[in-house]
Amino acid sequence: MNEHIILAIAALLGVSMVVVALAHRLHMPAILGYILVGMLVGPDGLGWIQSDKTIHLLAEVGIVFLLFSIGLEFSVPQMLALRRHVFGMGTLQVVLTTLVIFLLAIVFFELDTTQAFVIGSALALSSTAIVIKQLADQGELQSRHGRAAVGILIFQDLMAIPLLIVVPALGNPVEGQLATTLAWSLLKGLGVTALLLLAGRYVLRPLFHEVAHSRSEELFTLTVLTVALLAAALAESAGISMTLGAFIAGMMLGETEYRHQIESDIRPFRDVLLGLFFITVGMGLSFKVLGANFVWILALTLAIMALKTLVILLVGWLMRKPLGVSLRTALSLNQVGEFGLVLLTLAGSYALLDELTLQWIMTAAVLSMMMAPILIKFNGVIAKRLDLSYGQELVNREEEIREETDWMKNHVILCGFGRVGQMTARFLKEAHEPYLALDLDISRVHLAKQAGEPVFYGNSSRPSILEAAHIDRARLVSITYGDVQMALKTLEAVRRLRPDIPVMVRLRDDRHYEEFLQAGATEVISDTFEASLLLSAEILLKLGHSETEVLNAIELARKHHEEVLEGFYQGEGNLTRLKDQGIRKLTRTVPLTADSYATGRTIGDLNLQDMNVKVQAVKRGHIRGENPEDATRLRDEDVVVLVGEPEDLERAEHFLQSGK
Repeated sequence: MNEHIILAIAALLGVSMVVVALAHRLHMPAILGYILVGMLVGPDGLGWIQSDKTIHLLAEVGIVFLLFSIGLEFSVPQMLALRRHVFGMGTLQVVLTTLVIFLLAIVFFELDTTQAFVIGSALALSSTAIVIKQLADQGELQSRHGRAAVGILIFQDLMAIPLLIVVPALGNPVEGQLATTLAWSLLKGLGVTALLLLAGRYVLRPLFHEVAHSRSEELFTLTVLTVALLAAALAESAGISMTLGAFIAGMMLGETEYRHQIESDIRPFRDVLLGLFFITVGMGLSFKVLGANFVWILALTLAIMALKTLVILLVGWLMRKPLGVSLRTALSLNQVGEFGLVLLTLAGSYALLDELTLQWIMTAAVLSMMMAPILIKFNGVIAKRLDLSYGQELVNREEEIREETDWMKNHVILCGFGRVGQMTARFLKEAHEPYLALDLDISRVHLAKQAGEPVFYGNSSRPSILEAAHIDRARLVSITYGDVQMALKTLEAVRRLRPDIPVMVRLRDDRHYEEFLQAGATEVISDTFEASLLLSAEILLKLGHSETEVLNAIELARKHHEEVLEGFYQGEGNLTRLKDQGIRKLTRTVPLTADSYATGRTIGDLNLQDMNVKVQAVKRGHIRGENPEDATRLRDEDVVVLVGEPEDLERAEHFLQSGK
């Protein structure tokens, strides 16, 4: 790689830092920032960087990692749980959208069947990244339109697999034997998939098991990268898209216990290289074409979004969904997605589409992605304005909650009726305490109501729903959602209406412990923290300690929750993973020698508190002294046990040894 390439990549990354940071400030997807960077620095922009094979190669590796990551996140249990949405609404949406665009492209734009099929297939797909993030931020993933949108997105991801096989085959057909070429490509795709699935079961699982036992983070990361790239190379050697191989490899590893660690390890490589891909997409777009044809390209963008909206409304009607729910689903999915850009880029590389057509379609796709966050954010408002019956349905739902719970006072409101919420409800019932529950899983609500439980379908992050649940005279609120954003929005809504009411929040771990306390939670209960306390209590009881002694120890740990989260030994694990688990402060041991600066000085003399570091203990010989006083004088061969943030510990250790 010569100096020019290094400079080009450095320039791309430097401009990306600024533009992506600006996009983040404006709450726009980073993808759009990268595309804008490409347009700015590319041949038709400022002209800083011309198209380069090395940059395109790195961008292709980014796509490999994207598909690998999507495969990791692909969940068969989730697909089965949403099978009606996936195989019902998803199938109809993709087929009908592709068919309608296919016919329009042939009749009105006089494109050939291959071009029409590629464009129809690409435009039928939506942006998984934008939709999932925006719905999660709004706490709508578990709503009726959220579940429908996720189901359709899962099917779109599934359909991307055969499309990644078909597009290259369409680009290299044997003269007069297109059907044979397609059949042969699909057969090769099935063969590669079967081979990778077998390798995943009999090779990859044992391989990762052995690598994990080595406790080498570098080896684990190296293995992940090797597997992703080898799978891609295998697919490409078979004459099909290398992204298919990466997707299958990711899907296999997604079913293993190493899924989250693999995802964490590959994310930095994926994000940077994928950024380069979207930059190359932007480099292929032209400000000149956009400026000269802006009105027509905008009209094309709106036409694509309107068409996708109408198709999803039709699908919703066929599946007997309420109009308001179908409309909110359509507004969430009417943009073009990353897979669409990948397919269009692939089609361009095989000369299936001419440059001008590709420019128009891809520019329209990017504009639709820019509009997506706004439409998703206001999908509820738009649905209520366009479908008055849907707005009335929401009012009726609130009235149902209000009327059926009108007798309640001094009751508990359970926000979330999953396993934790249901277990809480059982204890409240046994104690004869009145309660009602709010949940967004329509099936769960239906079954619970059939069983006579006071459970209602409603979004507890909406103040009107909480008011309908008579929060003004409730005694306590419990929030048990697994979705952190939903839990936080609910807490904020509760605090706006009732600053005085006790609010108990359950979290899976301690990552967001302080955030919820600052937002107004009375108590934050962590699954991992409580499980460790319960296990510790059982161990102490088995060792013969009295119940009173154990209960006092547990109560003390709960009282000093934040301190208990301090002082974990890092080991060989990933520091980022420890932080993700809510572990903010670590423990480090510093052995002193006769030459150490701290030797002969008292703990008070060292002023370690100025470095935000605490001396937890001093080990002298076989004796460990906990919480030593400031007057304790340190000696040669003492081991000082420090607690603090990783960066502060580094400075403190260096200071103890050198005095600097």
